Amino acid sequence: MTTPTPGTRPQTRKVRTDLLGIYLNDHLAGSTIGAGRSLFMARSHRDPPFAEPLRQLAGEIAEDRASLLRIMRNLGVPKRRYKIAASGAVERLGRLKSNGRLYRRSPLTLVVELEFLRLGVKGKELGWRTLRALAEADGRFDEQELDGLIARAERQMNTLEELRVTAVQDVLLTG
Repeated sequence: MTTPTPGTRPQTRKVRTDLLGIYLNDHLAGSTIGAGRSLFMARSHRDPPFAEPLRQLAGEIAEDRASLLRIMRNLGVPKRRYKIAASGAVERLGRLKSNGRLYRRSPLTLVVELEFLRLGVKGKELGWRTLRALAEADGRFDEQELDGLIARAERQMNTLEELRVTAVQDVLLTG
């Protein structure tokens, strides 16, 4: 914001809604992948100490995706269905990755999936932080909601890191 001269109105910066729409749809694509992958992981890993935290994370990640969709609706940003469809297909194809096993999961699969999901949650956190920074210029953003979403993403990152370290120790250490 510039300093106004006496007798003039201050100039305010406005959010570029065209670019914001692209940005939010890209995050929606990422959240589609994250929601699908977290649900798949929650269903695939029934052994303690992974089962309950993964179920909890999958539910929260789905809620975060719903929050993003609500924010987009409130801003009048249309969903780009082709991005959602493409990201859903990418998530399902990602399950076919080579893991050194032909018919069953590799012991490393959980480690790689947790790292992938942690990267996605970090991206989500940065997205919420971007919107939080825009909230100062655009009153359509709910600052308290964004603060809560940022805090939840940070908790999710901590949980994923704890699970990742446990998985690394289980898989890569002998004895």
